[in-house]
Amino acid sequence: MTIDWLGAFFIGFLGSSHCIGMCGGIASLMTINHPGRKIVIPMLYNVGRLTSYALFGAIVGGTISTLAYTMSANHPLTWLRLVAAIFMILLALYLSNWWKGLVFTEKLGGILWQALTPVRKRVMPIKSPIYALPCGMVWGWLPCGLVYSALTWAAVSGGAVNGSLLMLAFGLGTLPAMFSIGYGANYFQRLKQSRLMRQTGALLILSYGIYTAYSVLLSLHVL
Repeated sequence: MTIDWLGAFFIGFLGSSHCIGMCGGIASLMTINHPGRKIVIPMLYNVGRLTSYALFGAIVGGTISTLAYTMSANHPLTWLRLVAAIFMILLALYLSNWWKGLVFTEKLGGILWQALTPVRKRVMPIKSPIYALPCGMVWGWLPCGLVYSALTWAAVSGGAVNGSLLMLAFGLGTLPAMFSIGYGANYFQRLKQSRLMRQTGALLILSYGIYTAYSVLLSLHVL
């Protein structure tokens, strides 16, 4: 699974411009009332966010692998891997602004996001730096096509541990951009407007998705 972890890391890194757009405002607002804690607050926020990702991966990976084991069916996992590859292709189209079809997953996730409204109100605004940890955990559930695409890989990872580690690798890939927001670094903030960054990242993710889909189809003797 090491290759998948590496792939998840680079998906997070290459999609970080999307993270800046989705979560940048939240991360920036956290330090407004605590200007002297610009290191502690972003760190706790991102620890919470990655914890949610790892929990996501464990739940999805563990559930799917348990179902496959119960049904004594490994073959469906191969088809699910093809679905994951398709999601990577859709993600590439989404990040590049070539096609926004992946938005439907964020709309579905919005239902869960609305259900978390009472929890969000409890942790925001940040009353003290320690509140950044639960805040990050809540914002890890923010409807995001990038996260949901990574979760499709966790689903076929083979178990809860692998699913958790895969999502953790994905989260680590997003850290450079997310930390830069909290620390006020202008370079990574400019990535949000960088067409070259988005297009390059999208092409690499597209290549990874196509390669994986081709490999799955070969193993299924479809090609």
